[in-house]
Amino acid sequence: MNTFYVISNELKDPGAETANFIRSYFAERGKTCYLRECSGMAAPGQCRYTDAKQLPADVECVLVLGGDGTLLHAARDLVERHLPLLGVNMGTLGYLAEVERKNLPEVLDKLIADDFMTEERMMLSGAAWHQNRILMSDIALNDIVISRNGRMRVVDINIYVDGVFLYSYAADGIIVSTPTGSTGYSLSAGGPIVEPASSMLLLTPIAPHTMNARPIVLPDDVEVVVEIGTGHARDMDGAEATFDGDTSVKLHSGDRVVISKAQQATWLIKIKHTSFLEILREKMNK
Repeated sequence: MNTFYVISNELKDPGAETANFIRSYFAERGKTCYLRECSGMAAPGQCRYTDAKQLPADVECVLVLGGDGTLLHAARDLVERHLPLLGVNMGTLGYLAEVERKNLPEVLDKLIADDFMTEERMMLSGAAWHQNRILMSDIALNDIVISRNGRMRVVDINIYVDGVFLYSYAADGIIVSTPTGSTGYSLSAGGPIVEPASSMLLLTPIAPHTMNARPIVLPDDVEVVVEIGTGHARDMDGAEATFDGDTSVKLHSGDRVVISKAQQATWLIKIKHTSFLEILREKMNK
C-alpha cells in the first residue's frame, strides 16, 4: 500500500506524537500519509471522530491510534468507505486495537509490503420505534444496549425473535452484541466469548431479576425486537438504547428497538498470525 490515513485520539496520543512519527516514517519511504487529529467533541449530528467525506480518494488504509473505543468510532464513521482499519493500542487493554506502540516500525513495514491479512467483522443495524414512528436508527460494531435510564430501578423487557415471543423479564437491561462485542460489555455481564470473525447475535441480560434469563446465541439472519414493557408508570424514568456506547435515544413503555445484522461490515487488518484463542489468553492474563 502507498497511501494511508491516521486518526489520532488526542487524549491517548498527546501532541499527536505517535501520529507524527507514523507520518514521518511513511514519508521517509516515499509513501503518502494524511493525518487527522480527533478530540471526540463533534457537534450533534456531525462526525464522531472523522468525516468520511474529508478522506482523500486515494487512501488505502486507516490507522487508528487510541483504544477499542476510538476504533469503534472510526469503524462507524468510515463504514461506507470500505477501508481496512488497523488499531494501535495506546491504552491498557484492547481486543480490537491489537498493535502496540513499541511494534510500530515492524508493523508499518508490513503495511508497505502488503504483508497482512484482513478480517471481516459483522455489524448490527438498529432502529428505535415509538408506535409507527422511528425515533432513531444507527449501526454498531460492538453492541446495542437497552438499559434503564434515570432512577435506580429495573426495566421490564419483552423479547421477540422473528416475530415470535421469546420471554419477558425485569432487569437492568439487555445487551445485543456481535461476536466482536462479545469481549466487551457483554462479557462483563456474563455473556459468552465468541470468535470475533463469526457471524451471529448474542443476547445477554444485565442483572436480571429472575433465574430463568440466560445469555442466548442466535443465527445472524434473525430479527430481534426488544420492547419496553408496561410494568412501570409512563411518567417515570424510562429506558435508553445506546449504540456502541456512543449515540443513544430515550425509550418509554411500549417503545421497541428492532435489531438485525447490518448490510455494512467492518474490515480489520490483522498483522499477527496468532489465533483468537492466543490473543484471548494473553489479554485475560493481564
